[in-house]
Amino acid sequence: MEHNWAGNVAYQAREVARPRTVDALRELVAERSLVRALGSRHSFSEVADGRGTLVSLEELPDEITVDGDQVVVPAATRYGVLAQFLQAKGLALPNMASLPHISVAGAIATGTHGSGDALGGLSTAVAGLELVTATGGLRRVWRGDPEFAGSVVALGALGIVTRVTLAVRPSFEVRQQVYVDVPWTDLVADLPSVFAGGYSVSVFTDWVGPAQVWVKSLAAPTLPFRPADGPVHMLPGESVAAVTEQGGVPGPWLDRLPHFRLGHKPSAGAELQSEYLLPRESAVEALTRLRAMAPRITPLLQISELRTVAADDLWLSPACGRDVLGVHFTWKLDVPGVTALLPSVEEALLPLGARPHWGKVFHTTEVAPLYAQWTDFTELRAHHDPKGKFTNPFLDRLGGVRP
Repeated sequence: MEHNWAGNVAYQAREVARPRTVDALRELVAERSLVRALGSRHSFSEVADGRGTLVSLEELPDEITVDGDQVVVPAATRYGVLAQFLQAKGLALPNMASLPHISVAGAIATGTHGSGDALGGLSTAVAGLELVTATGGLRRVWRGDPEFAGSVVALGALGIVTRVTLAVRPSFEVRQQVYVDVPWTDLVADLPSVFAGGYSVSVFTDWVGPAQVWVKSLAAPTLPFRPADGPVHMLPGESVAAVTEQGGVPGPWLDRLPHFRLGHKPSAGAELQSEYLLPRESAVEALTRLRAMAPRITPLLQISELRTVAADDLWLSPACGRDVLGVHFTWKLDVPGVTALLPSVEEALLPLGARPHWGKVFHTTEVAPLYAQWTDFTELRAHHDPKGKFTNPFLDRLGGVRP
């Protein structure tokens, strides 16, 4: 039986197909009644699962091509592989997630992001998509098209993405400095200044003690905290060989923006993850509520990460229409314990406007009120997939999304 990366999801599909050409993929999709795309399997939710056929795109042609200030990428390409290709061409992505191991199409479809006050999620770099439709046709959609904003963060509900066109920029250097033993009161007292202290900033907390602040900057950072004496891992006891270089040493963007090196184990491995993205103006109140819940949260927690993401216009993006703070939980692999706790976490965060990350575990099914264009997306899906070929139980639970 196929499982996701964490092992908490056992896929229920009858088969996993691995087509080697786009034409073979088109034939397969046309013939099957239920189809879902399978990415790098790093989603902790059941967003990629299905009861029919799962399609792995890893055996499709893997050629990456550059066209001016854009790059055309096969859907299954890992971000770390793409980054190495771009760096060799003197190019770069504007941002990356914590892990370079995830696939381009899967990260985009679920609204995955990095960090940075002025940086949008990974999906905001998308300039165009090519995808196989329910009838086996090829549909291409470009930024500026009426359906574009509804087709990027689409949860796999509109078809099987085959290629993605991304905007790129010239390569650049980044410094990474880690600050340790940051008092919680100092952090919360001027939270906007902390996140404005670099190109990309992450705060790590266990909700009890002092925090770590990881600053990835274009110039030497100047936050008034104590720099680490040497390389550190955000998780006590984990090998620092897995993390990207720190100490304020300038280096290529791809070797600093992710937290983890491509050839090493990301995070701790045996874990669950949840994340909620809420309006930045609610950030301090959200953190205060969660800090008060520390006696319940910390025993199940490995670490939490706080990141900022800039607003975008993509209908199902958790950052649609607003600048957000992402509150991320890396849990111990305790499914019953985390499942029991999540309703209380959401009781604290959802009234503040929090939206759950599609690829992480969450409890609520009442997501439609959280998105102004939910009905528009439902109509778009009904148009392109009237028989529900790309549906699955995860989507069916989210009221109003089924065509």
